[in-house]
Amino acid sequence: MKTQIVLATQNQHKVKEIKSILCDLDNIEVLDLSYFPEMGPVNEDGKTLEENAMKKAKAVFEHTQVLSLADDTGLFVDYLLGEPGVYSSRYAGENVTYEDNNKKILNALKGVPPRKRTARFKCCVALCGKEIQKTFIGVTEGKILFSPRGENGFGYDPLFLPDGYDKTYAEMSQEEKNKVSHRYKALLLAKDFLKSI
Repeated sequence: MKTQIVLATQNQHKVKEIKSILCDLDNIEVLDLSYFPEMGPVNEDGKTLEENAMKKAKAVFEHTQVLSLADDTGLFVDYLLGEPGVYSSRYAGENVTYEDNNKKILNALKGVPPRKRTARFKCCVALCGKEIQKTFIGVTEGKILFSPRGENGFGYDPLFLPDGYDKTYAEMSQEEKNKVSHRYKALLLAKDFLKSI
């Protein structure tokens, strides 16, 4: 019998990406919150990615009693002293578009030369279940471009150029992004743990 795991996110872009990374776990059936429509949003008021990810995973596990996986991700820009960081999804305000957030970051970096546009994407994946509370971290270093490039991905993907690559996340196919992304790195660690249990 397969072990069920529920993804603690309403973000369908994340659901698609996470499912594509976990698809080779034959003994696990991946559900999303569409199976639990009565589950409302979780207030992400933590000061760190780890706090937010675990808060979401715990809330969904308590509601569903199914092993839950949540992630929280942030873009940390060195010139902006680590902003937007934990506030990445709402950098330009509540209920904003990805484009709004991208415009705000480009404005904040106006006139900043390439060598000072270093940044990293950091992802924390949290697992919560009966007697399980674990977090896993993935980081990808890169830099912020002067304008968006690419049509794929979501969030800051069109602005983020990973170190050693000539394509932004948004110019990569899902398979290419999965080889380098912060979320992929964190989920690989989570996958190893899931295989062990």
